[in-house]
Amino acid sequence: MLESHSSATDFYLIGFPGSPELRHILFATFFFFYSVTVMGNMVIIVIVCVDKRLQSPMYFFLGHLSVLEILITSVAVPLMLWGLLLPGMQAMSLTACSAQLYLYLSLGTSELVLIGAMAVDRYVAVCNPLRYNIIMDSHTCIWVVIVSWVFGFLFQIWPVYATFQLTFCKSNVIDHFLCDRGQLLKLSCDDSLFTEFILFLMAIFIIVGSLIPTIISYTYIISTILKIPSTSGRRKAFSTCASHFTFVVIGYGTCLFLYVKPKQTQALEYNRVVSLMVLVVTPFLNPFIFTLRNDKFIEAFRDVMKRCSLLSTPQGLAVS
Repeated sequence: MLESHSSATDFYLIGFPGSPELRHILFATFFFFYSVTVMGNMVIIVIVCVDKRLQSPMYFFLGHLSVLEILITSVAVPLMLWGLLLPGMQAMSLTACSAQLYLYLSLGTSELVLIGAMAVDRYVAVCNPLRYNIIMDSHTCIWVVIVSWVFGFLFQIWPVYATFQLTFCKSNVIDHFLCDRGQLLKLSCDDSLFTEFILFLMAIFIIVGSLIPTIISYTYIISTILKIPSTSGRRKAFSTCASHFTFVVIGYGTCLFLYVKPKQTQALEYNRVVSLMVLVVTPFLNPFIFTLRNDKFIEAFRDVMKRCSLLSTPQGLAVS
């Protein structure tokens, strides 16, 4: 316990309490998830960059989404894995804690904005295909990505600043595997009710605000698809949106459960599980959701693998 008028300069993360055997099992599980996440999303980024058939707005956005997924999971998971190998609690400085929270929230905000933009992209592709290349030209796509990144990092400056203006004098032990804002508010000895309310409104703004264009876009998309007379035409139109729609349901669902609640300090175990969904499960699923049923991507992947295998042979090396 800290002195009544002193604020913590270091924090200690409890992480995942349990026996060493349990922690080793969790380490192996999360390490597997993290490795697949990084490799899978890196494959998407490389294939999108090198294959000309994937030079379209949808895959351009998907490449940036994969970059965000790698960064989001890398903000917390490597530190969490290291903590599972330590016998006790994991120390973290105030600066490291604030940096982790800022990057986590900023990258998450950028991802939500980008997901909303991807929904609008699918709307234009399905509902206005003749003007798709005119509306979603390279200039527009680049600006959409720039705005999503810049907005995410600017939007979260005040929430993180306000959080660390509080005095943490109740304790310096965070019962979580990352520097969680809800736990920080719980450790504060200041009256944080107003701050919590403002943070709640800002979470509502970014999540619901980016969800509205997604809902509107898919309302028009479904309406347009249902008007297509042939079954094969409806199936083809829906296949262009199915992967993004699946990711929307998973991504927005976990974010709504995690952030849009009036009391940031409630339900510790609930927060830990949903945080794992955001940081581990969703980035892990991203490569599978967007590629397993995408024939165009699979074909591009096979062609790139063939070129790589040819270059690795003595004949290929001689030609190169």
